[in-house]
Amino acid sequence: MSRETIHFIDAIAHEKNLPVEEIFAAIEGALASAMKKQFKEGADVVVRIDRDTGQYVGVRRWEVVPDEHGIQEPERQEIFSDAVEDYPDIKVGEFIEEPLEPQEFGRIGAQIAKQVILQKIRDSERKQLIDEFVAQNETIVSGIVKRIDKGDVIVEIGKLEARLPKAEMIPKENFRIGDRVRAYVQKIDKETKGQIIQLSRIDPEFLRELFEYEVPEIEQGLLEIKAAARDPGLRAKIAVQAYDKRIDPIGTCVGMRGSRVGAVRHELNGEQIDIVLWSDEPAEFVISALSPAHVSSIIVDEEKHTMDVVVDEDNLAKAIGTRGQNVRLASELTGWQINIMTPEQSQARQEEEDKGIMNLFTEKLDIDEEIASILIQEGFTGLEEVAYVPEQELLEIEGFDEDLVHELRNRARHSLSIAAAERDERVASSEGLMDIEGLNADMVSKLVLNGINNRDDLAELATDELLEILDIDEKSASEIILKARAHWFE
Repeated sequence: MSRETIHFIDAIAHEKNLPVEEIFAAIEGALASAMKKQFKEGADVVVRIDRDTGQYVGVRRWEVVPDEHGIQEPERQEIFSDAVEDYPDIKVGEFIEEPLEPQEFGRIGAQIAKQVILQKIRDSERKQLIDEFVAQNETIVSGIVKRIDKGDVIVEIGKLEARLPKAEMIPKENFRIGDRVRAYVQKIDKETKGQIIQLSRIDPEFLRELFEYEVPEIEQGLLEIKAAARDPGLRAKIAVQAYDKRIDPIGTCVGMRGSRVGAVRHELNGEQIDIVLWSDEPAEFVISALSPAHVSSIIVDEEKHTMDVVVDEDNLAKAIGTRGQNVRLASELTGWQINIMTPEQSQARQEEEDKGIMNLFTEKLDIDEEIASILIQEGFTGLEEVAYVPEQELLEIEGFDEDLVHELRNRARHSLSIAAAERDERVASSEGLMDIEGLNADMVSKLVLNGINNRDDLAELATDELLEILDIDEKSASEIILKARAHWFE
């Protein structure tokens, strides 16, 4: 490599604002790759270029490794006991270097240098474009379809290319080369070799950003879209909240004669959009989210994060929606699992639950159905409530005196003690189940009751089988089973 090449590298590095050492390191790597072709695969070859003269030398290296580790890569390692015979001062981790016969690359060496420099320039310019794009913090971009790649649309955005995967397009959407596309910037991956920008037209955030573009009150901080859910191309729901009492949040998003929501619908190929009021009260929010259906009553289960929503027959179809669309979007919007039922279904479920509580009270408290029925009517649903609610609450029930209340509380506590002892006994009889992260004593007790006595029994369950036993979500069930199976692979 000549002095002229060295000067060329310095000049290009200065002109393009490239680190000169990066260029030299890349050229050294390219020359080393060319030189190592004469050896077996795995050989370690290093090239060093003199920054002043342009002369370079190549060496083949072997790393010195401890004897007890042995040689894992024969082409690039040497054990210490062999190395120290020829190199008495050598240490583990150091390298034995063998100079290679100089190779006169001539024109080839210059060509390699040129290719490396050009690639560095391209990489630097691309990095600069990417950094500028990231700095702009664009959430929605518009570009021209440049080509179609296996169903994905490659979009030209200025001097950069972005990829709109087929899976991120609205169903039945069809783009041609030259079409203009507007989409949400879903991800920027600087490590990707191809298109680092991934776009989406189905992401709920695209819907949110489109409204922010059409509704200036959002940017002004007078209005906020709190949540969004979509069935892309068909229907969507957004929940809005106003921070100025003079503003009608729904009307503001709809716009004069529907102009604002109409512009968003047009961009989303006619997607029907429901705009509902957000509330920090979960029940109110769910009722709003199920619009246009009218809700008769609602039962909230905080522990299971579910709501049983009762609607009359006239509103049943609206509440559920086509193929469950309305209730599914409402669940996604609110974050609650919503169960839609008619008054008859609700009553039947309540009667079934009351029957179970009735059996529990009559059996565990040894009382007749009349007293059990009174407890149920007063809202008692379990032994813990009878045992530990303030005594005054029980005394306030008509017909309950101190003797009856004391007896009920004692019986409830006695039943709970027996149940706890039985649970502890079952837990103690289990083999290793308590050691599994994610399981507690109550869960282990339920598992043992269902014949799951050890890790292997649990490991052999399918996720749906575990869900039938424990009141947990699918993800937690899968994780517990995987942890139970961990010892199989040790």
